[in-house]
Amino acid sequence: GLGALGVLIFSLTLPITKSTVPVFGPLVVGIGRAVGAAALALIVLRVKKVPFPERRLRGRLLITAAGVVFGFPLLTALALQHAAASRGAIVVGILPAATALVGTIRHGERPSRQFWLAASGGLITVVIFAIVTGTNGRPEAADGLFLLAVLAAAIGYAEGAAISREIGGWQTISWALVVSLPLTIPITVLAMSSHGIEDLTGPAILGLVYVSVGSMFLGFFAWYAGLSMAGVARVSQIQLILPILTLVWSALFLDETITTAAVIAALMVLGFVVATRRAPIG
Repeated sequence: GLGALGVLIFSLTLPITKSTVPVFGPLVVGIGRAVGAAALALIVLRVKKVPFPERRLRGRLLITAAGVVFGFPLLTALALQHAAASRGAIVVGILPAATALVGTIRHGERPSRQFWLAASGGLITVVIFAIVTGTNGRPEAADGLFLLAVLAAAIGYAEGAAISREIGGWQTISWALVVSLPLTIPITVLAMSSHGIEDLTGPAILGLVYVSVGSMFLGFFAWYAGLSMAGVARVSQIQLILPILTLVWSALFLDETITTAAVIAALMVLGFVVATRRAPIG
């Protein structure tokens, strides 16, 4: 349930990022969102009087931050300058398999053969979709950015889940945001001064607030709690419903045309969710 709540919050991220990037630019939307989230994190950490993590966890926090504070937000913001949010939704559908793979290698989880067959089915579906719908039968350049974003997020999710078992889920993302401030603040200030933000609109401002407060902060509270309670491999597969949810939001909020290929791919991916949820994990 916690994992699903996190996924629901995350499912709006690509459409809102797509609508906000033209106004603020990819650096402000991709990196700047972490500044506002870090401010909230500092308030909560101070109120709760949470001590700074032990030295042995600090390097791992930096790994988490590299994946979920910098890598995924920035790379998807860059990709969405050139690709539709609905396309990104399908390509990012590979994230559950990537997260499970990283969790297996890094933390010793042992999913069954049934699990891997189902996860591979989701991966293959996404790859075929990228090829079939790409220009001249080839994946688009933005697909590469989406895939790099997936790799970054998978590493950040898996490492953050391991840390959250020791210090708690919301503490993990909060400290990851805080330790990132020496980089996120100057990058955001420089990006805002050089981008030239003249045409601010209410929806764009609300979009930046959402990706900061929701996508970068509150969503991780539920997400990391779910990962730490039920295991990275199993809970990560709930992300397979992201394509369907994001397709819906893209059509409603961005008026994007949802192709038959996208619907078929999303439904196939959903089918693999059921299979992975029933597969045993050691």
